[in-house]
This record gives sequence, C-alpha cells and structure tokens, in this order.
Amino acid sequence: MTTKLDMLAKLQEQKCLYNSDLLEDKKEKASIWFAKLRNEICKSFEEIENSQLNKNTKINFVQKKWQRDGGGGGIISIMKGKIFEKVGVNISTVHGNFSKEFRGQIPGAEENGTFWASGISVVSHMCNPHIPAAHMNTRLLVTGEGDKKKIWFGGGGDLTPTFEDFEVTKLFHQDLKISCDRYDNSYYPKFKNWCDEYFFLPHREEARGVGGIFFDYLYNDNWENDFSFVKDVGKTFLSSYSKIIKNKLEKKFSKKERDAQLIKRGRYVEFNLLYDRGTIFGLRTGGNTEAVLMSLPPKVSWT
Repeated sequence: MTTKLDMLAKLQEQKCLYNSDLLEDKKEKASIWFAKLRNEICKSFEEIENSQLNKNTKINFVQKKWQRDGGGGGIISIMKGKIFEKVGVNISTVHGNFSKEFRGQIPGAEENGTFWASGISVVSHMCNPHIPAAHMNTRLLVTGEGDKKKIWFGGGGDLTPTFEDFEVTKLFHQDLKISCDRYDNSYYPKFKNWCDEYFFLPHREEARGVGGIFFDYLYNDNWENDFSFVKDVGKTFLSSYSKIIKNKLEKKFSKKERDAQLIKRGRYVEFNLLYDRGTIFGLRTGGNTEAVLMSLPPKVSWT
C-alpha cells in the first residue's frame, strides 16, 4: 500500500509540460506498440496451439472490432483450441469524459473528467490444469487539461496455477525481476508486493494465484524510459509464459485434476467480478462488455 500511495503522490505533483503535438506523439507511440505486441502474442500462441495439430488443421485467433459511443474503440482477439481452452488478447484506445461519480477516483480527472486511455490485456485459460492461467496488461492513461494534465503507465503480469509448481513460480518471478532490474532495482520488490496485495480475495482470505508484478501511476521525468520498461514487461511475459506452456504440454492429467481446475477458476471469476479495477474501469467508461469480460473462463465450477 505504501508503494501505491508514494507513486500516487508523485503523480499528483506532476506538471505535464508536453505541448499538444508531443503528447499526441507519445499517445500514438503507445497505441502502436500495444497493437504490435498483440500481433506478437497472437502469433506465438497460434504457433504453440498448432504445434500439436496436423498440417491440414489450423486454429487461429478470431478478431472482432468494437466502437465506444463516447469515443474510440478496440479489437477483441479470441482463440479456443486444444491447448488454450480460451485465450483473449484485447487492445483498445478510448477517450471521453468520466462520469461525475468516477472522476474523484482518477488522478487529473477531478475537474472535468477528460481522459484518454490505450492498452493491451491478455488472459489465458488452459485445457491442461498443470499449465497455469495467466494475465498481463499494460496501459497508458492521460487525464485532465492544461497544466493539470496527468500522464502515466500501469500494468503487470501474474500466474494463477491450479497446482503450483514451485520451479515454474521461481522462474517466472526471476524473469520479471531481471526485466525490472534493468530500470530500477526497487521495482521488482515494490511491484511484487503490490501484486500480492492486489490479487487477494478478502472474502476467501486467499491469494488468487502466485503473483508476479503489478504497478500503476508510473511516472518519472523520463517518459521514454518508462515506456521502454512497459514494453519490456510485455515482452518478458510473452517469453516466460511461452516457455512455461511448452514445458507442461505433455503432462497428463486426471478428471479429478480437471475438476480442481474448474473450482480454481471460480476464484478467478470472483476476483474479476468483485475487485478487478480493469473490469470496473471498462464498465464505468462505456467499454465493450464482451471485451471487458473477456477474462472470464469458458467453464467453471463451485462444487
């Protein structure tokens, strides 16, 4: 919680001095990157999915565009296969005004509610219960006007296994730490703790998964450096998670293990519908409901 408050306080002190052309350039760079990363993730996941099929059979992502009434839109990309039971890779760039009820919760939006947001969100639910579910998102937000304008990044990545493999957890966290340490040695411990605090179900008194990193309100005087870090988070997630999937592909599982996976998914659903900030943000800003709820698994059980 201290990390969140410190970063929020630093952001509140920010004076966004970018002129309109420079700001538009940064927004364009970010949205182009999110689309590029989407393409890389979809290509990599399709290769994994089709590696187990004969050459005459191909499973690919299906894309669907949507438009937001208040401004902007996005693209939903969904694939359902034999390895990925359901994986979604969504990108969006939206703009408009927050509702009066929501403005006070977003830095820079308190007065008129003006916002612009672009990002990517990835959620995968796997057929094999020995391959963890995974989540990654990164985003850029701009709020307010004039010298009260705020600009910052947020994001992270985490794993939710049904049966924890401590070696997998260790390697995933090591990859994230290496990525964080390239920019600031304090990032990994701060963002890991934030992730542990965030992905927790208080009504169950249990963590959603084995964590990763989570951050918000990321603003430093060097925007390009922050942007580079955000790009590294996406690339590291793709590389690390792809290795995990490939190493677990051949592992056999029983009906009992599959049943346990469906129950674990129930916890995932509970968190995303009750606590997830991305879900709340999407629904309160007029986002596409199908895109917002992309994170929900295709099958789930509570018994």
